[in-house]
Amino acid sequence: MRNYIYVDGFNLYYGALKNTPYKWLDLKPLFLRILKPKHQILCIKYFTALVSGTPRDPRKPIRQKTYLRALQTYILEIEIYYGHFLSNPIRAPLVTPTKRQQFADVIKTEEKGSDVNLAVHLLNDAWLGSYDCAVIVSNDSDLAESMHMIKTQHGKMLGLITPGKRRPTSRQLLTHASFARYIRESALKSSQLPDPIPGTSIYKPKSW
Repeated sequence: MRNYIYVDGFNLYYGALKNTPYKWLDLKPLFLRILKPKHQILCIKYFTALVSGTPRDPRKPIRQKTYLRALQTYILEIEIYYGHFLSNPIRAPLVTPTKRQQFADVIKTEEKGSDVNLAVHLLNDAWLGSYDCAVIVSNDSDLAESMHMIKTQHGKMLGLITPGKRRPTSRQLLTHASFARYIRESALKSSQLPDPIPGTSIYKPKSW
């Protein structure tokens, strides 16, 4: 069975990888462990956005770019697509307001484009007949309508992999999934990239 895998990079990171020692993740063996042997992985599409450094963590973008280079170098089936971050000042209510102050001005930063990019590729690849089964690695309910269209108009099998077990799987996504799996810690631990990447000078960042 021909499989395309669609990875929401930030959903994967915050759902399964943040505050763990498993960020040097090798995606292909991870998904081979989660899926059954009949699922042949033809392509892994990874959707993310480039982060910026902060005063507390100025090397954040270096770590991310190192990891993305490692993926592109080591996994032949991977394609990476980029969204962007958008920051805007907003006025928000305080969690604990006082008589003198009920609101504060803050900078809100949001990732834009990755969920739309994922949905567009998911649909376009279905129209092109690129896969028999699409596996979505996300817990973002915004993807529900694209899954619904693929299931009803194209009759494709749809797999859903929820990053971690910190949040329950979206009911909207489950409605359209042919099967659902979780990413367990044991799978992350046994699916790490080599350090360094063979034939390169790409090493796992020390601060990870």
